[in-house]
Amino acid sequence: MKFDTPAGTNPIDQLKVIGRPTDRIDGPRKTTGTAPYAYERHDVAPNQAYGYIVGSAVAKGRITSIDTAEAKVAPGVVAVVTTLDYPPLALGKNNIARLFGGADVNHYHQAVALVVAESFEQARAAAALIRVDYARKPGKFDLAREAPTAPLEGGGSGEGSGAPKIDRVGKFEQAFAAAPVTLDQTYTTPDESHAMMEPFATIASWQGDKLTLWTSNQMIKWSKGDVAKTLGIPEENVRLDSPYVGGGFGGKLFVRADAILAALGAKAASRPVKVAMTRPMMANNSTHRPATIQRVRLGATRDGRLTAIAHESTSGNLPDGKPETAVSQTKLMYAGANRMTLMRLATLDLPEGNAMRAPGEAPGLMVLEMAMDELAEKLGMDPVELRVINDTMEDPEKPGRAFSERHLVECLRTGAERFGWNKRNAKPAQVRDGRWLVGMGMAAGFRNNLLMKSAARVGVDAKGVVTVATDMTDIGTGTYTIIAQTAAETMGVPLDKVVVLLGDSSFPASAGSGGQWGANNSTAGVYAACMKLRADAARRLGMDPSTATFADGKVSDGKRSVALSKVAGLSAEDAIEYGDLDKRFQQSTFAAHFVEAAVDAYTGEVRVRRMLAVCDAGRILNPKSARSQVIGAMTMGVGGALTEELAVDTRFGFFVNHDLASYEVPVHADIPHQEVVFLDYPDAKSSPMKAKGVGELGLCGVGAAIANAVYNATGVRVRDYPITLDKHLAKLPPVA
Repeated sequence: MKFDTPAGTNPIDQLKVIGRPTDRIDGPRKTTGTAPYAYERHDVAPNQAYGYIVGSAVAKGRITSIDTAEAKVAPGVVAVVTTLDYPPLALGKNNIARLFGGADVNHYHQAVALVVAESFEQARAAAALIRVDYARKPGKFDLAREAPTAPLEGGGSGEGSGAPKIDRVGKFEQAFAAAPVTLDQTYTTPDESHAMMEPFATIASWQGDKLTLWTSNQMIKWSKGDVAKTLGIPEENVRLDSPYVGGGFGGKLFVRADAILAALGAKAASRPVKVAMTRPMMANNSTHRPATIQRVRLGATRDGRLTAIAHESTSGNLPDGKPETAVSQTKLMYAGANRMTLMRLATLDLPEGNAMRAPGEAPGLMVLEMAMDELAEKLGMDPVELRVINDTMEDPEKPGRAFSERHLVECLRTGAERFGWNKRNAKPAQVRDGRWLVGMGMAAGFRNNLLMKSAARVGVDAKGVVTVATDMTDIGTGTYTIIAQTAAETMGVPLDKVVVLLGDSSFPASAGSGGQWGANNSTAGVYAACMKLRADAARRLGMDPSTATFADGKVSDGKRSVALSKVAGLSAEDAIEYGDLDKRFQQSTFAAHFVEAAVDAYTGEVRVRRMLAVCDAGRILNPKSARSQVIGAMTMGVGGALTEELAVDTRFGFFVNHDLASYEVPVHADIPHQEVVFLDYPDAKSSPMKAKGVGELGLCGVGAAIANAVYNATGVRVRDYPITLDKHLAKLPPVA
């Protein structure tokens, strides 16, 4: 199905199933522990052995020797595979760091060996017996040190955010110099870990020259190709199966070392092998959100209208890596005739920096929206009003190119009213509740909408059950449910008459899960397949496809009504393919975030008390699971603002706090009441579903709203995330 004109009225608009708050159909399996995650697939291949990864003990250098003699004769050991046994394996299309092979070490905890044994404990014990000698080389591990000489570098995240290395509209320098009110500040965001609950894990089994991987992965089609390329085998000889994923946040968009080493270990052991990364290895062996140093300059008239906007960001990565695209949203967020964005990229010998939930916009809005708060204070203006008067209904860099739908002002106004923003004391450090200093903060949110081809296969059986098969993944987002809702709505059957099969690369290729593109595109692909099935079913029943209706498990044409089960065995496959609507119209999502925070006047401890998100994200397919996505993102925003930071050992080049004891993510006690409001503005230019996705929008802007609330509470502005108590304790107002 080609989607190249705005959607008119279609079966989805019935809203009998779509748009209803619906319990997750995979919920019972998740809550009873019967959902089979990758490492738990004991049933898929007999006689599974256990693999344990050995990571490099240096961050940069060369391996001179690996002694495996003791490990090979340790109890239970089946095979030992080392990086010196192979030439450097090919890079997958989506990998920057080599996953295995060769003597060169490019980052700490790079995989250098795999021990395969009868039990996990035996594999782990034997791995400790391997002796690796290195010729260590000096490396670059300190972004602050490398930033002054970092070259300009453009790029994109691959999921909707990006910018040239430098981009200018108008005459920024002249406009900034002439502006009556200006702001020029530098901010930093730290390296962050995905810290998903389920580790990277894979079971590998060979049948002759054909490889099957039961793995935890967000993007099946991408990863199937990358596994084949990395191992040097035909893509048709690779099958990936990932029906349940216990969190990914972008870390599982790409193939990681667990998948490749499981495959190599299984080949060496001549039997299936399962590999899971240990928690400490996950931080350093896989990808992370890179740290940034960002400078924002804003110039405005005395009534708050922006006349000059500049946003610069410096991040670091391995050679051939990409920058963190933190300036992306600034190109689209606010009106302003004179604009400049630029990005710099330093070469660092740290683990690979890559996509983490809302790459670009998440750290970029942490900074831009704090800068807007600071400008509002300089102007003596309400922060909500500053954003309202600088709203724009067209791409500010491409006048005449309208947004498909943009209701940011309504988000701001609705949020302010519901949150009680008018009770905020604009003067900082004025509100106390016992020992607590209390403040309110807000920020705008933004995330682009990305359109991707997505396919599905749909069939009907003799009981009238509709089965959907697509390689789309459910990473905890509710994909099973919204796909079932789409099929039920389109085919006119109850939800319990739909079976959804996901995550198998033998199914039609979907958009996959990531960048908040999954819901809109995967359901649009299912819709396309269902519409093809509807047409085929109507023709088989002797009806006109253009007038046949599908409802209550029946197909009708006004003259007769036939049970859908009468076309048992019929199936159809189709894909949604997009034209140029996303080029003709800027497609984005918007939010307003409001936070009340309290700071202990004695200790500097920060507690978030209330949170509100108002989201403009097209049609909401399932308000219940969408709300779960947003409050999860808001929770991640609390971590990013207050606790999360991968501490870099700049001497030896590794992340020190590589476990959940020292890399602190929010827990239940950290999270207060969270309210989510969805505006109802279906976007007919996005897809037949008129949806756009919301899972990352819930994160974008939250960190700044928290930072702004902390400032309003204390009068101390902290511009270096996370806002830990040591950064403002000495400057807090007197206790007595």
